[in-house]
Amino acid sequence: MTARGRRTAALRGDRGSYSLETAVLAPAVIALLLLMIAFGRVTDADGAVDAAARAAARAASLERDAAGAQSAAQGAAERSLQGDGVTCRTSSVAVDTSGYALDLGTDAHITATIACTANLSDIGLPGLPGAKTLTASWTSAIDTYRGRE
Repeated sequence: MTARGRRTAALRGDRGSYSLETAVLAPAVIALLLLMIAFGRVTDADGAVDAAARAAARAASLERDAAGAQSAAQGAAERSLQGDGVTCRTSSVAVDTSGYALDLGTDAHITATIACTANLSDIGLPGLPGAKTLTASWTSAIDTYRGRE
């Protein structure tokens, strides 16, 4: 047998190994990419929920009464989430309006808490939860000398 024949015979033993490596590694690479997508979506939604809490607290602090503050916070949170392109499976806005009960001239604040359940079921990665609940709170000062009702 010539030297060329021995090399050719040695290479035949590796025939098909590339296909096997691809078949084994491709699902792992795809799963890693899906996991990165899920992480990115959760991080993006978390930032949007934080921004919505900030907007809700700010809008509520500009109102003169507790009912108006609750309504303004709800609207600001919805607009903020919609503007950031975040769709929540369920969402809630809770506003602590106890600052409106304080006397004029007293330092007061308002706190808005937003909870949003982000949908992850469309990613389809086994072991990944179908949804994740994200929560953020923000506190904003109420003008000390502005009239309150």
